[in-house]
Amino acid sequence: MDEILKILEKIKPGVDFSKENNLIEDHILDSFEMIQLVSEISDIYQIDITPVDITPDNFRSATSIYAFVLDHQPARI
Repeated sequence: MDEILKILEKIKPGVDFSKENNLIEDHILDSFEMIQLVSEISDIYQIDITPVDITPDNFRSATSIYAFVLDHQPARI
């Protein structure tokens, strides 16, 4: 979760993402920042994020982003 917060802070400094509950609808992140967020998450966690995955439910808050990452990380053997 800390890594998600660091990514968000890097993209949009000065926002307390641990308290924000609606990053999209409250216009905390714009479309360019969302693209940057998706790219960073994809690179860092080595997961493929498709347009179908980019929904308000998956990217509503740092907590929902963290849950999305956990659900989509490759299985460890």
